[in-house]
Amino acid sequence: MTGLTERPVRELVARAIAAGCFPGAIAQWGPVGAGGSVCCGGRADVWAPLRTVTTDTWFDLASLTKPLVTTTLLLLAFREGALAPNTRVGEVLSETAGSSVGDIEIHRLLTHTSGLPAWLPFYCLGEGRRANVPQALRWIQLEAAPGERVIYSCVGFIILGLMLGEVSGSDLERLFHNRVLVPTGLESDLGFNPDPTLRALAGGASEPLAEQRLVRNLGLDPRWIPAVGTGRPDDGNARFFGGAAGNAGLFGTVRGVRRLTAEYCGSRRKLLSAEEVENAVTSQTGGLEQERGWGWQIAATPGCSAGASIPATAFGHTGFTGVSVWADRTGEEIWVLLTNRNHPGQRGVDLHPVRRRFHSLTAESCRHADIANGCFRSSESSAG
Repeated sequence: MTGLTERPVRELVARAIAAGCFPGAIAQWGPVGAGGSVCCGGRADVWAPLRTVTTDTWFDLASLTKPLVTTTLLLLAFREGALAPNTRVGEVLSETAGSSVGDIEIHRLLTHTSGLPAWLPFYCLGEGRRANVPQALRWIQLEAAPGERVIYSCVGFIILGLMLGEVSGSDLERLFHNRVLVPTGLESDLGFNPDPTLRALAGGASEPLAEQRLVRNLGLDPRWIPAVGTGRPDDGNARFFGGAAGNAGLFGTVRGVRRLTAEYCGSRRKLLSAEEVENAVTSQTGGLEQERGWGWQIAATPGCSAGASIPATAFGHTGFTGVSVWADRTGEEIWVLLTNRNHPGQRGVDLHPVRRRFHSLTAESCRHADIANGCFRSSESSAG
């Protein structure tokens, strides 16, 4: 498989770097439980020419935080009875009781069918103080009735993160470390607020240009935007919440992304059961604009980054910094592509074509590889 797949992917990465899509990238693909093929190229940091991307490079995983952190912690909370899919926001965050936000159930937040807006600057809503946020939540206006539409919402996952913190009595960073990283042995490959003296970090945005535009468009003061910096997430809301929020803030290596994703599709789970992940990786939004599970997007969604080469039942997610992961739980294949697209100037590049081509190259090569090399079980298993 190595000879058939790594060269085309290496060429794809090189072309994307030359075209200005991102300074550097790493890709890993193959079956759960095996090392898989790995290809990396380019610079981790443009200001340090010797800092190239390697398998030890930590990337800002942005919205991969939603399924990898928030969904995982919620499944554990459901197991223990601390929360349930039909728990309402107002039952946990009492300041929202009696409001439209307070009436939303957790499963609506997980499937992006809550009706909440896609994005809001919580640092502006709270006027720079986290303690002000719960009270401010009750005044958020819904854009649709719950269950009516899929509106991909960072707001909803930030609220889920706040709910997890409230019922656990712990901050999200500590909760994730103790409940997920330690049991899975992933402390060296995933985490919030990575120490730049201990981790090889891919560069982030030098200025929060995208958020400055969004904040101004809402008529709010961009001076509330928290400062960027090495080891701090590109997401301003995550920076506002101390580097760890329900929507963003996670950093990690390609190994870490792959191994935690395997909890949702592989037969070698350490943390979650097949029954617990069923709702997460199967569509709960039939008939709506997008196919969504709990936290995860389903590849049957029209126009998503999975492309036509991955089975329609596969699940995955992307992130604003230029990262993505997709997995075929039936064939137990995982595709991870991590880039530093936002470094240093928050490029507005659509990476879906690159992602789809990556999936196409690796899936096609796997179909023609010797089965003994550990790819798809048969050409039919990947037909989708």
